[in-house]
Amino acid sequence: MLEISRAVSLADWEIELTGIRATGNGGQRVNKVETAIHLRFDIKRSSLPLLYKDRLLKLSDSRISSDGIIIIKAQSFRTQSMNKDDALKRLKELIVSAMVVQKTRRPTKPTKGSNLRRLDSKKKTSSNKALRGKISH
Repeated sequence: MLEISRAVSLADWEIELTGIRATGNGGQRVNKVETAIHLRFDIKRSSLPLLYKDRLLKLSDSRISSDGIIIIKAQSFRTQSMNKDDALKRLKELIVSAMVVQKTRRPTKPTKGSNLRRLDSKKKTSSNKALRGKISH
């Protein structure tokens, strides 16, 4: 059972965890032990509320396929249990991040003082450059 918030949690049957062999440099047990975890979570079939599902499906995240399946590969740690915990934590963070509402940006105007300072500096730069020119007799 993965608890997302107080009201929302995911059952174990909704999350498919498979052990796979981790990539990268190996040692003596590289071709024997499946320490990496491949997590698959189907958004459409899950018991998440509709709001969660809609927000997750609208996310432009490379971990979410076009079919609405979240695929997470965890292989940072040397033990399968730690990789499993990492994958579940990353799934939870992804779901929670989808629920964060972005604050809408309200366009603002520059102040009168900032406009005056900008124009004054432009005039000063212009006069400096004009003084660099050739002197005519």
